Amino acid sequence: MRAGPSQEEVRRHNLGTLLRYVHVHGATSRAELTSRLGLNRSTIGALTADLTTAGLVTEAAPRETGRAGRPSLVVRPESSRVFAYALSIEVDRLRAARVGLGGRILDRREAHRPRGMQVLDAVQPLAGFVREMRADVPDDARYVGTGVAVAGMVRRVDGMVRLAPTIGWVEEPVGAALRTELGDEARGRLTMGNHADVSALVEHSRGAAAGCDNVIYLYGDVGVGAGIIADGRRVAGHGGYGGEVGHMVVNPYGRECSCGSRGCWETEIGEYALLKHAGRAEQSGRGAVLDVVEAAMRGDSQAQFAVRQVGEWIGFGVGNLVNIFNPEAVIFGGTLRDVYLVAAAQIRSRLTAIALPACREHIRLRTPELGNDAALIGAAELAFEHLLEDPLIN
Repeated sequence: MRAGPSQEEVRRHNLGTLLRYVHVHGATSRAELTSRLGLNRSTIGALTADLTTAGLVTEAAPRETGRAGRPSLVVRPESSRVFAYALSIEVDRLRAARVGLGGRILDRREAHRPRGMQVLDAVQPLAGFVREMRADVPDDARYVGTGVAVAGMVRRVDGMVRLAPTIGWVEEPVGAALRTELGDEARGRLTMGNHADVSALVEHSRGAAAGCDNVIYLYGDVGVGAGIIADGRRVAGHGGYGGEVGHMVVNPYGRECSCGSRGCWETEIGEYALLKHAGRAEQSGRGAVLDVVEAAMRGDSQAQFAVRQVGEWIGFGVGNLVNIFNPEAVIFGGTLRDVYLVAAAQIRSRLTAIALPACREHIRLRTPELGNDAALIGAAELAFEHLLEDPLIN
């Protein structure tokens, strides 16, 4: 029989639990930590002292309490001194940020990404952003790692991008290329994940789906991907490639998809579908999508037709996903957010017609609380994870 956990193992587990709580919820009093974590006051005091000594949190009296008696000390994450780099490779842009413990963005950079850009041409500017941000890092700051979000299927173990049709990459060693360009900054500390997956994780922990254990986060641009949370855990599938809902076939006689199939959901709700219905098939990019949405809001009949058509197909696909996963919330990110805000009636109507009453009656349709920052903060979470698992790790 395996022996029970040692006192040191229990201590490290409790340190991770406390640090994770403060990381997600921000400044928290010792009294609240005692209540939320189910530990006694002396244990909380010892744990916060250890985390303070490690330079991960600070403790101070609250500025104002309005109550008599000695106030409970407030524990805050050391956001300005404990940080990760977050990189995001998207269809039309490259983004980078320095994110502090607690999910606070301390610095950021962004560049346009021409469609068709090859891997090396993408990773070089990202590495350049990291070097620029590094120049402003305090001398006593602690770097914990780099997280990368990619709009495609990523093999987590080595960062190989298996398939990213909207970016134009197939079996590209993006992780290896980034490690080479970043040098010491990435040595043993670079973790990669899918754009929708990492966005779902942070919207679930600190955003629009906080408090919901079953969530679908849909991210759309040229294509469509999903991050799926079931019973509080990410549904990744074998190899981590789950969530490619944009490639479920909804119209067998529809348009050919970039993946090689025909009638995939993203061919009916992605960027090209909206622009084609709006009579603007020669255009592309997020700006073009926003122009159609704004035109629809102004009363342009062609733009309104386009939004209604796409909205019908969004509701069709979401209805099927609701029947399969029975989520509490569905979040629309990327350009799907903008379409949802105009086509909510069509989406909800089609969803209601398709989803089973028991699956739909509680459903909440939402937009991301973290907005476009979800992918960057989510990428940083990949890097913070090992620290949150064991705060005393070197």
